[in-house]
Amino acid sequence: MMSVEEFLLANEKEVRMGFFFGMLILIGLWEVFAPKRTLTVSKTVRWVNNLGLVFFNSFILRVLFPAAAVGVATVASYHGWGLFNYFEVPYWLGVVASVIILDFVIYVQHVMVHAIPMLWRLHRVHHADLDYDVTTGSRFHTIEIIFSMLIKFATILLLGPPMIAVIIFEIILNATAMFNHGNISLPKTLDKYLRLFLVTPDMHRVHHSVEDDEANSNFGFSLPWWDRLFGTYRDQPRGGHTGMTIGINKYRDPKQVSWLPGMFMLPFIGKMSGYVINRRQWDGTEEK
Repeated sequence: MMSVEEFLLANEKEVRMGFFFGMLILIGLWEVFAPKRTLTVSKTVRWVNNLGLVFFNSFILRVLFPAAAVGVATVASYHGWGLFNYFEVPYWLGVVASVIILDFVIYVQHVMVHAIPMLWRLHRVHHADLDYDVTTGSRFHTIEIIFSMLIKFATILLLGPPMIAVIIFEIILNATAMFNHGNISLPKTLDKYLRLFLVTPDMHRVHHSVEDDEANSNFGFSLPWWDRLFGTYRDQPRGGHTGMTIGINKYRDPKQVSWLPGMFMLPFIGKMSGYVINRRQWDGTEEK
């Protein structure tokens, strides 16, 4: 009988797609029957354009990087490249450590795209969404997606993780990104304890505030520990989850931020300006 590991390795693409559509349907239905916030833009418009960007990005990645992250892990294993291929550690430890380290790299990358003006221009496509729901979690500019994939490849080559760890990481990252961007509500007690181990929707929603000090917090996608360790954790938005404003202060026109042509062009609009990541107070002078 095929083991779980063998099944994942043999059906990696199908499993990842299954989790993607499964989470999209699950969280999407949750949003319909018990939404946290009232949407400000047509849900149909946002879903068609956000998911259109997701599928376009997937096509581009498949063309540019047909082997994907698992393929890079296979190459690293074959050539003996990377930390876990140089040093012998228990297999289970290599898998767990690899998933945690990869998640930390995503955290660092997320901080970086907020701190470097050129990268922020790309990342603001994600933040410019005027509403916050499950489709926001996968809405990224194509150039940022390519950049993110290259960072992931470099990390895998340096780390040498087991292939199963890369698959598990990809599934977790994809699923948690849709979960914590959901326009959903968890009971306060459950949220309080769950966010000790997992980024929750209420925790990450703070990060999508128009206010600088709130947007420059809660960078984690899956594990919440990095924000607490590095001082970027914020418990709640000052205006409350139903009262806070989502998006970017300067970009409020739905035609510019909710339709594909506008999303593609957004990084190239406006002057290059600094985005100081340690701003702790919103004064209305910056672009968020």
